[in-house]
Amino acid sequence: MREHASNDLQAATNRQDEPITAAEVEQFLFQEAALLDEWRLDEWLRLLTDDAVYLVPPLDKPDADHRKSLFLIADHYPSLCSRVGQLMGRSVWSENPRSRTRRLITNVRVVESGAGRASITANFAVWRFQFEQTDVYVGQYRHVVVRGPAGLLLRERRAVLDLEALRPHGKLSFIL
Repeated sequence: MREHASNDLQAATNRQDEPITAAEVEQFLFQEAALLDEWRLDEWLRLLTDDAVYLVPPLDKPDADHRKSLFLIADHYPSLCSRVGQLMGRSVWSENPRSRTRRLITNVRVVESGAGRASITANFAVWRFQFEQTDVYVGQYRHVVVRGPAGLLLRERRAVLDLEALRPHGKLSFIL
């Protein structure tokens, strides 16, 4: 029995070093989009590494460094967990009632892939419906994903918006 468990562990370890394919990335992004649209944010958090960062750079500096520039959002994993807790509770007044969102993900590309790690890009459009208003957020995801024991995980999520301004409210109260 121990030998079998050891073989399973060895197989999982070997798999973690395999290059990440475009097909895997596509399925991962589609699943992630569904979790966010369905407000299954606790499940979405399980798609992140414990050192993950979630970044939304300033509209005029998409390539800025979050350690040197003021970002719209620059969360590391603990603050992202707090953000999700607030969104799932009643303490975020701008998401009470919750927005309805619908995401389209397209032009998924693996830019760089190595042993169990990949840099990927994908275009997105997120429609947000709330209080009889519709807002559209369009841009590009620039992610770093890694292969975990049970599948892909996000190490970095950078949502680069193509917008000239955040309208009508000038803020993001949901997860892009």
